[in-house]
This record gives sequence, C-alpha cells and structure tokens, in this order.
Amino acid sequence: MNNSVSGQAGRRTGEQEPLLPAAVKICGLQDVEVLKSMINLPVDFIGVVFANSRRQITPEQAAELRTVLFEWSTEERPKLAGVFVNPTLQELEYVMQTAPLDVIQLHGQESAAFCKQVKERWDAHVFKAVSFPKDESGQEADHTALHSLNAYAGCIDAILLDTFDPLYGGGSGKTFAWERIPAYANWADQHGIALLVAGGLQAENVQQLIRTYRPYGVDVSSGVETEGLKDITKIKAFVERVKQA
Repeated sequence: MNNSVSGQAGRRTGEQEPLLPAAVKICGLQDVEVLKSMINLPVDFIGVVFANSRRQITPEQAAELRTVLFEWSTEERPKLAGVFVNPTLQELEYVMQTAPLDVIQLHGQESAAFCKQVKERWDAHVFKAVSFPKDESGQEADHTALHSLNAYAGCIDAILLDTFDPLYGGGSGKTFAWERIPAYANWADQHGIALLVAGGLQAENVQQLIRTYRPYGVDVSSGVETEGLKDITKIKAFVERVKQA
C-alpha cells in the first residue's frame, strides 16, 4: 500500500531510491457489498462522488462505505477520497461532519485561495484535478495551464490529470494525450506535490502508463466497470497490474 501522500511527491520520478509501487485509487464506489469484496486488496484510495454524476452518492451513503474501510487488516487502510465540483464550504462542512474524508478532491474551477481555505480548515489532503479536452495538445496550452497552477503551490497535496468531460468535468473514461504528462510531472516534482493520472485507464493499458511516466498514482472508475457497475474481477486485475508495474 502507498497511500501516504505527504513526502511521496516525486518519488516515482527520482532515481535516488528504489521505486515504490504506484498508488491505486478506485473511484466511484457506491455499493457496500462491492467494497466488502475488495477488503484487503492493496488499494490505497477509495473514491466517492458527491458531484453531479451517475455515480453520485449522499454523505450518509459515504459514511456507510467508510465503516467498511476499517475492516482492512493490512497495515494501512485505504484512504477515503470525496470528489466535488465547485462545492461551497458549507457543503464540505456537512460532508466532513457526516463522513470524515481523508482526501478532498476538487474537480471544478476552484481557486487556489479556496483550496488553501479547505486545506487549513480540515485535516485532509487536497487533490486538485487538471482536466484536458480529449483532443487538445500543444505546448502553448500546457504553458498556460502550468502558469495558472503556480498559484496552487502550497495549497494542494496532489494534482490529478484527467480527460475533460463537458457534463461532469472528469470521469469520461477516455484517455488524453499522455505525452503531456512530463511537463506536469516536472512541475509537481519541483513543488513537492504528488501527481496522479486518470482518464481511460484499464488493466490493459495501465502498466504502459506507469512504466513510461512513473506517476505517484493512478485513478480508475469506468475502467473497472461492466455495464456501468463496479466489477470485482476487473478491479482485482487492475490492482494487480498496477502493483506489478
């Protein structure tokens, strides 16, 4: 398991120490029984969605899922990550009181100042998503995005690269141009911030991603689903491929 974000930023790209296995985040969990079937798998983060999505759940449902995480008998239980798009502090307050999160993942247009408020207010890691249009590429777009990210240094613990979805911001199940990753990996490394990659990942392509770009972690949702529902066979295959990479 590798769910300790602090101190792990850049540890996949450095050559001074042996590489740790990439962290795994399984996102979009809704069903308690599915999560129970995952007990003791080497999963580092379990993601639940509070934003508008077909995977959206209530804080009360998240609280039920959270209790299952304490049934892991491994050294560290998976951390619970909540996905939001442009939430208010009041919304976050209710969620944190109902189902205390280990990670608050912000997938909208949240400002650096807002991220700083969140980080200072709650004892949770803050992940900020950077979403790419599927067919967008080019150094100019990356230069602009990275310049904007500078304001977030010190306000967030990780950035998560994902493919933009016009309805939900992310969670499209489609890959973006992976050749864009190094510029963001370098930025994250320079600022002591972890880098996770999402977007169209599945058991068949995740090892190629990890071996080529060495992110801190990977995030999957639709890639471990069958007909829109989490598939334990696909989850196990995905986790195995990640930890073997």
